[in-house]
Amino acid sequence: MLKGRLIIFSAPSGAGKTTIVHHLLKVFPQLEFSVSACSRPMRKHEANGVDYYFLSIEEFKHKIAAEEFVEWEEVYKDNFYGTLKNEVERIWKKGKHVIFDVDVAGGLHLKNQFKDKALAVFVMPPSIHHLEMRLKARETETTESIARRIGKAENEIKTADQFDKIILNDKLEHAFAEAEKIVGDFLK
Repeated sequence: MLKGRLIIFSAPSGAGKTTIVHHLLKVFPQLEFSVSACSRPMRKHEANGVDYYFLSIEEFKHKIAAEEFVEWEEVYKDNFYGTLKNEVERIWKKGKHVIFDVDVAGGLHLKNQFKDKALAVFVMPPSIHHLEMRLKARETETTESIARRIGKAENEIKTADQFDKIILNDKLEHAFAEAEKIVGDFLK
């Protein structure tokens, strides 16, 4: 099987990586979104197999033991996220390149595993304050979960230099243009 390339977008929660990835999927028909698996509860607007593969903690741990993940992470206690091997293979079998929207640790795991076949992009928020405002605007988080995500974001930002490219998401149109150029150059 001919294997395609991997494009990894990572960022602290609320930095805008998902918005940028959805934009790139409209611009580049040769890309397909890799649906991650997670053990957290499904949110109102989400669908299983579209946004995530929602697994119980037991199912997730079983798949870890069976080595069914390309990468996985316990982001918070009993809150697992990961990329299933069969998801990447499904996309490559279609002759497409895989685009990921993953947390920072997952992005670094993927980059380290796939090396030069992967492009790892870090989406940088304008500031921690902006990040906090975006998380509050979602209205899906508790005060405690926002505080936990902000604490994690401060550490994640310190790893930005380990990525191939950094996009500052201060103005969405500029971030879109920069992402298009970076991805377009990588796919040539």
